[in-house]
Amino acid sequence: MERSWAGLLAAAALLLALPLAGSSSGGDLAWVTCGSTIKLAHEGSKFRLHSHEVAYSRGSRQQSVTAFPDSDDANSYWAVHGTKDEPCAPGSPVKKQQRLRLQHVATRRWLHSHLFQSPLSANQEVSAFGGDSQSDGGDVTLRHVDTGAFLHSLRHATFGHPIAGQHEVCAIKTKGPDSQWFAAEGVYLPRADKKAKAAGGGDASERDEL
Repeated sequence: MERSWAGLLAAAALLLALPLAGSSSGGDLAWVTCGSTIKLAHEGSKFRLHSHEVAYSRGSRQQSVTAFPDSDDANSYWAVHGTKDEPCAPGSPVKKQQRLRLQHVATRRWLHSHLFQSPLSANQEVSAFGGDSQSDGGDVTLRHVDTGAFLHSLRHATFGHPIAGQHEVCAIKTKGPDSQWFAAEGVYLPRADKKAKAAGGGDASERDEL
């Protein structure tokens, strides 16, 4: 039986104000907001959370999720959504402990987990599942509700053909250095609250403290 995930965001990885891709230090900052399309980078390896139309050969046999070495691959983009029960408006900033779903942009499947074993390390499998019209409680990000497992990547667990060189992504019970992710390249929707404040005559350059 597939189990639920929730966006209890490990190390506030999606909550930080991050430099836009290509900006210099001290330049404009991009907040992760609902409706944004982003890449998640693994803190240790700098590989990007990734998926593709390659299914696991065992376990769930759903679409595989890996960590990919290059930063410029389109199959590493994920769209940020709220849950069915807790939707979030486009442009609303992601908050701590907010429940979210990540949808793989290229294939429209959702970041997902369940109690199948991952193929290389025998941890908890992470897959991509469903589509625009099919989503369930197993879809969200970073920490699993029922098991408490964290999204994780193992640098020593590397796939061979047909996804050679990509690292396994799994879920584990203990949060550690290899369960840290940060928001990297992407298209970040402007914060709706800042736009409203600017329209009302407020200082749109203000930035909230976390």
